[in-house]
Amino acid sequence: MDSFLTYTSSTSRTTPPSTASYSSLISVIILSCYLFVVPIVSQKTHCRTACGDIPINYPFGIDDGCGSPYYRRLLICSETGTLELRTPSGRYPVHNISYADPHLLVTDPYMWNCQDMDHFRPTRAFSLDTSTHLSLSPQNDYLFFNCSEKDVIIEPKPIFCERFPDRCDSSCDSSSYLCRHLPECSSALRESSCCSYYPKATESLRMMLRHCTSYTSVYWRNVGTSEYDQVAEYGIRVDFDIPVTTHCLQCQDTLKGGGTCGFDPQTENFLCLCGEKNVTSYCKDYGTSGHSSAGVIAGTVTGVTAAAAIGVGAGIWFFKKVRAKAPVTCGVQTNENRLF
Repeated sequence: MDSFLTYTSSTSRTTPPSTASYSSLISVIILSCYLFVVPIVSQKTHCRTACGDIPINYPFGIDDGCGSPYYRRLLICSETGTLELRTPSGRYPVHNISYADPHLLVTDPYMWNCQDMDHFRPTRAFSLDTSTHLSLSPQNDYLFFNCSEKDVIIEPKPIFCERFPDRCDSSCDSSSYLCRHLPECSSALRESSCCSYYPKATESLRMMLRHCTSYTSVYWRNVGTSEYDQVAEYGIRVDFDIPVTTHCLQCQDTLKGGGTCGFDPQTENFLCLCGEKNVTSYCKDYGTSGHSSAGVIAGTVTGVTAAAAIGVGAGIWFFKKVRAKAPVTCGVQTNENRLF
Protein backbone atom coordinates (compact mmCIF):
# COMPACT_ATOMS: atom_id res chain seq x y z
CA MET A 1 0.00 0.00 0.00
CA ASP A 2 1.56 3.25 -1.10
CA SER A 3 1.44 6.33 1.09
CA PHE A 4 3.47 9.46 1.73
CA LEU A 5 5.00 7.94 4.88
CA THR A 6 5.38 4.14 4.66
CA TYR A 7 5.73 1.90 7.70
CA THR A 8 7.46 -1.50 7.42
CA SER A 9 6.55 -4.34 9.73
CA SER A 10 10.12 -5.65 9.85
CA THR A 11 11.81 -2.53 11.23
CA SER A 12 8.80 -0.55 12.66
CA ARG A 13 10.37 2.74 11.63
CA THR A 14 9.52 5.48 9.16
CA THR A 15 10.86 5.41 5.66
CA PRO A 16 11.81 8.94 4.53
CA PRO A 17 9.89 10.50 1.65
CA SER A 18 11.51 10.41 -1.72
CA THR A 19 13.37 13.38 -3.19
CA ALA A 20 10.66 13.71 -5.85
CA SER A 21 7.96 14.07 -3.18
CA TYR A 22 9.87 16.88 -1.46
CA SER A 23 10.50 18.63 -4.76
CA SER A 24 6.78 18.50 -5.61
CA LEU A 25 5.84 19.83 -2.20
CA ILE A 26 8.32 22.69 -2.41
CA SER A 27 7.08 23.61 -5.88
CA VAL A 28 3.48 23.75 -4.66
CA ILE A 29 4.37 26.01 -1.70
CA ILE A 30 6.47 28.38 -3.84
CA LEU A 31 3.69 28.58 -6.43
CA SER A 32 1.12 29.31 -3.70
CA CYS A 33 3.27 32.11 -2.29
CA TYR A 34 3.74 33.60 -5.75
CA LEU A 35 0.00 33.59 -6.41
CA PHE A 36 -0.94 35.16 -3.07
CA VAL A 37 1.76 37.84 -2.87
CA VAL A 38 -0.29 40.58 -4.50
CA PRO A 39 0.81 44.21 -4.52
CA ILE A 40 -1.90 46.46 -3.07
CA VAL A 41 -0.74 49.33 -5.28
CA SER A 42 1.73 48.53 -8.01
CA GLN A 43 2.28 51.98 -9.45
CA LYS A 44 4.21 54.65 -7.57
CA THR A 45 2.24 57.75 -6.71
CA HIS A 46 4.09 61.05 -6.39
CA CYS A 47 2.84 64.03 -4.41
CA ARG A 48 0.65 66.30 -6.49
CA THR A 49 1.54 69.96 -6.03
CA ALA A 50 -1.80 71.46 -7.05
CA CYS A 51 -5.52 70.81 -7.19
CA GLY A 52 -7.03 72.91 -9.93
CA ASP A 53 -5.37 76.31 -9.58
CA ILE A 54 -4.73 75.95 -5.82
CA PRO A 55 -1.11 75.04 -4.90
CA ILE A 56 -0.68 72.16 -2.45
CA ASN A 57 2.47 72.60 -0.33
CA TYR A 58 3.70 71.33 3.02
CA PRO A 59 2.09 70.75 5.50
CA PHE A 60 -0.80 69.66 3.26
CA GLY A 61 -1.07 66.76 0.88
CA ILE A 62 -3.81 65.33 -1.29
CA ASP A 63 -2.00 62.00 -1.73
CA ASP A 64 -1.63 59.79 1.32
CA GLY A 65 1.93 59.92 2.66
CA CYS A 66 2.51 63.52 1.50
CA GLY A 67 2.82 66.52 3.78
CA SER A 68 2.39 66.28 7.54
CA PRO A 69 0.42 63.46 9.19
CA TYR A 70 -1.31 66.17 11.27
CA TYR A 71 -3.38 67.03 8.18
CA ARG A 72 -3.78 63.54 6.79
CA ARG A 73 -6.95 63.00 4.72
CA LEU A 74 -8.29 66.50 5.45
CA LEU A 75 -7.97 67.79 1.88
CA ILE A 76 -9.67 66.04 -1.02
CA CYS A 77 -9.15 66.79 -4.71
CA SER A 78 -12.07 65.72 -6.87
CA GLU A 79 -11.78 64.43 -10.43
CA THR A 80 -12.92 67.84 -11.67
CA GLY A 81 -10.09 69.60 -9.82
CA THR A 82 -12.17 70.95 -6.94
CA LEU A 83 -10.38 71.08 -3.58
CA GLU A 84 -12.48 70.32 -0.50
CA LEU A 85 -11.87 70.41 3.24
CA ARG A 86 -13.26 67.48 5.21
CA THR A 87 -14.63 68.28 8.69
CA PRO A 88 -17.03 66.54 11.09
CA SER A 89 -19.90 68.63 9.70
CA GLY A 90 -19.25 67.86 6.02
CA ARG A 91 -17.05 68.65 3.02
CA TYR A 92 -16.55 72.27 2.01
CA PRO A 93 -15.02 73.81 -1.15
CA VAL A 94 -11.66 75.50 -0.54
CA HIS A 95 -11.43 78.88 -2.24
CA ASN A 96 -7.80 79.64 -1.45
CA ILE A 97 -4.80 78.59 0.68
CA SER A 98 -2.26 81.09 2.00
CA TYR A 99 1.07 79.75 3.25
CA ALA A 100 2.63 83.15 4.10
CA ASP A 101 -0.27 83.96 6.47
CA PRO A 102 -1.28 80.35 7.14
CA HIS A 103 -5.00 79.96 6.52
CA LEU A 104 -7.58 78.41 4.23
CA LEU A 105 -10.68 80.14 2.91
CA VAL A 106 -13.63 77.82 2.58
CA THR A 107 -17.22 78.35 1.53
CA ASP A 108 -20.30 76.76 3.05
CA PRO A 109 -23.15 76.37 0.52
CA TYR A 110 -25.60 75.93 3.41
CA MET A 111 -24.96 79.42 4.78
CA TRP A 112 -27.06 82.43 3.87
CA ASN A 113 -25.95 84.42 0.83
CA CYS A 114 -27.11 87.56 -0.94
CA GLN A 115 -29.25 85.65 -3.43
CA ASP A 116 -31.36 84.23 -0.58
CA MET A 117 -32.46 87.69 0.59
CA ASP A 118 -35.36 87.11 3.04
CA HIS A 119 -35.83 83.48 1.95
CA PHE A 120 -33.85 81.33 4.38
CA ARG A 121 -32.85 77.75 3.63
CA PRO A 122 -32.20 74.97 6.18
CA THR A 123 -28.65 75.30 7.46
CA ARG A 124 -26.22 73.42 9.68
CA ALA A 125 -23.42 74.48 11.98
CA PHE A 126 -19.90 74.45 10.57
CA SER A 127 -17.44 72.64 12.84
CA LEU A 128 -13.80 71.58 12.97
CA ASP A 129 -12.15 68.56 14.53
CA THR A 130 -10.46 69.88 17.67
CA SER A 131 -7.84 67.11 17.49
CA THR A 132 -6.37 68.62 14.30
CA HIS A 133 -4.11 71.66 13.96
CA LEU A 134 -6.93 73.67 12.40
CA SER A 135 -8.80 76.48 14.15
CA LEU A 136 -11.47 79.06 13.33
CA SER A 137 -9.82 82.41 12.76
CA PRO A 138 -10.70 85.35 15.05
CA GLN A 139 -10.99 87.36 11.81
CA ASN A 140 -14.36 85.73 11.18
CA ASP A 141 -17.62 87.46 12.06
CA TYR A 142 -20.93 85.62 12.24
CA LEU A 143 -24.28 87.13 11.38
CA PHE A 144 -27.50 85.55 12.64
CA PHE A 145 -30.92 86.25 11.16
CA ASN A 146 -34.41 86.25 12.65
CA CYS A 147 -33.37 85.20 16.14
CA SER A 148 -35.90 84.72 18.93
CA GLU A 149 -35.72 87.66 21.33
CA LYS A 150 -37.04 85.40 24.10
CA ASP A 151 -34.00 83.12 23.88
CA VAL A 152 -31.23 85.35 22.52
CA ILE A 153 -30.03 88.65 23.95
CA ILE A 154 -30.36 91.00 20.97
CA GLU A 155 -29.24 94.54 21.72
CA PRO A 156 -26.77 97.12 20.45
CA LYS A 157 -23.48 95.87 21.88
CA PRO A 158 -22.00 99.17 23.13
CA ILE A 159 -25.10 99.96 25.18
CA PHE A 160 -25.47 96.43 26.51
CA CYS A 161 -21.78 96.18 27.46
CA GLU A 162 -21.96 99.43 29.39
CA ARG A 163 -24.89 98.11 31.44
CA PHE A 164 -23.72 94.48 31.77
CA PRO A 165 -19.93 94.30 31.30
CA ASP A 166 -19.80 90.78 32.74
CA ARG A 167 -22.30 89.54 30.13
CA CYS A 168 -20.97 91.51 27.19
CA ASP A 169 -19.84 88.41 25.25
CA SER A 170 -23.28 86.81 25.47
CA SER A 171 -25.11 89.48 23.48
CA CYS A 172 -25.83 89.47 19.76
CA ASP A 173 -25.09 92.95 18.42
CA SER A 174 -28.07 94.26 16.50
CA SER A 175 -26.29 97.48 15.50
CA SER A 176 -23.13 95.90 14.09
CA TYR A 177 -21.43 97.41 11.09
CA LEU A 178 -21.89 94.26 9.00
CA CYS A 179 -25.62 94.07 9.67
CA ARG A 180 -25.95 97.66 8.48
CA HIS A 181 -23.58 97.11 5.55
CA LEU A 182 -23.99 93.55 4.34
CA PRO A 183 -21.05 92.74 2.01
CA GLU A 184 -22.02 92.88 -1.67
CA CYS A 185 -25.74 93.39 -0.91
CA SER A 186 -26.36 96.02 1.74
CA SER A 187 -30.12 96.07 1.13
CA ALA A 188 -30.73 92.31 0.76
CA LEU A 189 -32.67 92.07 4.03
CA ARG A 190 -35.94 93.92 4.04
CA GLU A 191 -38.09 92.20 6.65
CA SER A 192 -35.59 90.12 8.61
CA SER A 193 -33.59 91.02 11.69
CA CYS A 194 -29.81 90.67 11.89
CA CYS A 195 -27.27 90.59 14.71
CA SER A 196 -23.57 89.82 15.00
CA TYR A 197 -22.20 87.27 17.46
CA TYR A 198 -18.89 85.40 17.71
CA PRO A 199 -19.45 81.87 19.06
CA LYS A 200 -16.82 80.61 21.45
CA ALA A 201 -17.20 77.02 20.29
CA THR A 202 -19.18 74.83 17.92
CA GLU A 203 -21.70 74.08 20.65
CA SER A 204 -22.50 77.77 21.15
CA LEU A 205 -22.99 78.05 17.37
CA ARG A 206 -25.47 75.16 17.48
CA MET A 207 -27.28 76.83 20.37
CA MET A 208 -27.66 80.02 18.37
CA LEU A 209 -29.03 78.16 15.36
CA ARG A 210 -31.71 76.59 17.54
CA HIS A 211 -33.17 80.05 18.06
CA CYS A 212 -32.22 81.74 14.76
CA THR A 213 -33.47 81.07 11.25
CA SER A 214 -30.06 81.09 9.55
CA TYR A 215 -26.55 82.50 9.72
CA THR A 216 -23.54 83.33 7.61
CA SER A 217 -19.81 83.85 8.12
CA VAL A 218 -17.87 86.91 7.00
CA TYR A 219 -14.08 87.18 7.10
CA TRP A 220 -11.92 90.26 6.82
CA ARG A 221 -9.45 90.04 3.94
CA ASN A 222 -6.28 92.11 4.10
CA VAL A 223 -5.83 94.34 1.06
CA GLY A 224 -2.93 96.48 2.31
CA THR A 225 -0.10 96.69 4.82
CA SER A 226 -2.20 98.25 7.58
CA GLU A 227 -4.50 96.20 9.77
CA TYR A 228 -7.24 98.64 8.84
CA ASP A 229 -6.88 97.92 5.12
CA GLN A 230 -9.44 95.13 5.07
CA VAL A 231 -12.59 94.27 3.18
CA ALA A 232 -15.39 91.99 4.32
CA GLU A 233 -16.18 88.93 2.21
CA TYR A 234 -18.39 85.89 2.70
CA GLY A 235 -16.62 82.69 3.70
CA ILE A 236 -14.89 80.97 6.59
CA ARG A 237 -11.25 81.58 7.38
CA VAL A 238 -9.58 78.51 8.92
CA ASP A 239 -6.12 79.01 10.40
CA PHE A 240 -3.52 76.23 10.42
CA ASP A 241 -0.09 75.59 11.90
CA ILE A 242 2.99 74.66 9.88
CA PRO A 243 4.95 72.05 11.87
CA VAL A 244 8.65 72.90 11.52
CA THR A 245 11.05 70.03 12.19
CA THR A 246 14.76 69.58 11.59
CA HIS A 247 14.06 66.52 9.46
CA CYS A 248 11.73 68.43 7.15
CA LEU A 249 14.08 71.43 6.84
CA GLN A 250 16.98 69.14 5.90
CA CYS A 251 14.78 67.24 3.47
CA GLN A 252 13.68 70.42 1.68
CA ASP A 253 17.20 71.88 1.58
CA THR A 254 18.21 72.04 -2.11
CA LEU A 255 21.87 71.55 -1.16
CA LYS A 256 20.91 68.23 0.40
CA GLY A 257 18.79 67.01 -2.48
CA GLY A 258 15.61 69.08 -2.33
CA GLY A 259 13.21 66.35 -1.31
CA THR A 260 9.55 66.53 -0.30
CA CYS A 261 8.46 66.09 3.31
CA GLY A 262 6.16 63.15 3.82
CA PHE A 263 5.47 60.20 6.08
CA ASP A 264 5.00 56.46 6.09
CA PRO A 265 1.24 55.84 5.79
CA GLN A 266 1.50 52.76 8.00
CA THR A 267 3.51 54.20 10.91
CA GLU A 268 3.21 57.98 10.22
CA ASN A 269 6.97 58.27 10.81
CA PHE A 270 8.78 60.97 8.85
CA LEU A 271 9.99 60.22 5.34
CA CYS A 272 11.87 62.40 2.88
CA LEU A 273 10.45 61.66 -0.58
CA CYS A 274 13.24 61.65 -3.15
CA GLY A 275 11.83 60.62 -6.50
CA GLU A 276 12.71 56.97 -6.92
CA LYS A 277 13.23 56.31 -3.20
CA ASN A 278 12.29 57.52 0.26
CA VAL A 279 14.80 58.08 3.06
CA THR A 280 14.54 58.88 6.74
CA SER A 281 16.82 61.94 6.64
CA TYR A 282 17.55 63.78 3.35
CA CYS A 283 18.06 62.78 -0.25
CA LYS A 284 21.87 63.10 -0.45
CA ASP A 285 22.48 61.28 2.82
CA TYR A 286 23.51 58.06 1.12
CA GLY A 287 24.28 56.32 4.38
CA THR A 288 20.74 56.53 5.72
CA SER A 289 18.17 53.81 5.57
CA GLY A 290 15.76 54.11 2.69
CA HIS A 291 12.64 52.66 1.16
CA SER A 292 12.97 51.50 -2.41
CA SER A 293 10.17 51.38 -4.95
CA ALA A 294 8.97 48.14 -3.34
CA GLY A 295 8.16 50.00 -0.13
CA VAL A 296 6.24 53.12 0.71
CA ILE A 297 6.49 55.92 -1.84
CA ALA A 298 4.18 58.84 -1.22
CA GLY A 299 1.34 56.75 0.00
CA THR A 300 1.99 53.71 -2.21
CA VAL A 301 2.11 50.47 -0.25
CA THR A 302 3.00 47.00 -1.41
CA GLY A 303 2.01 44.17 0.83
CA VAL A 304 1.40 40.47 1.25
CA THR A 305 -2.12 39.20 1.69
CA ALA A 306 -3.17 37.31 4.77
CA ALA A 307 -3.54 34.13 2.73
CA ALA A 308 0.09 34.35 1.64
CA ALA A 309 1.27 34.86 5.22
CA ILE A 310 -0.74 31.84 6.34
CA GLY A 311 0.63 29.75 3.46
CA VAL A 312 4.24 30.65 4.20
CA GLY A 313 3.74 30.01 7.92
CA ALA A 314 2.15 26.64 7.26
CA GLY A 315 4.99 25.68 4.95
CA ILE A 316 7.65 26.58 7.54
CA TRP A 317 5.77 24.67 10.25
CA PHE A 318 5.47 21.58 8.00
CA PHE A 319 9.16 21.59 7.11
CA LYS A 320 10.17 21.91 10.74
CA LYS A 321 7.91 19.01 11.65
CA VAL A 322 9.20 16.77 8.85
CA ARG A 323 12.81 17.73 9.57
CA ALA A 324 12.34 16.79 13.23
CA LYS A 325 11.02 13.34 12.24
CA ALA A 326 13.49 12.68 9.44
CA PRO A 327 15.94 9.87 10.30
CA VAL A 328 19.58 10.81 10.73
CA THR A 329 22.38 8.27 10.36
CA CYS A 330 25.18 8.90 12.86
CA GLY A 331 24.31 12.59 12.86
CA VAL A 332 25.04 12.98 9.14
CA GLN A 333 22.48 14.10 6.60
CA THR A 334 22.52 11.82 3.60
CA ASN A 335 21.06 12.23 0.13
CA GLU A 336 18.12 10.13 1.23
CA ASN A 337 16.94 12.25 4.16
CA ARG A 338 17.98 15.83 3.37
CA LEU A 339 15.30 18.39 2.55
CA PHE A 340 17.24 20.47 0.00
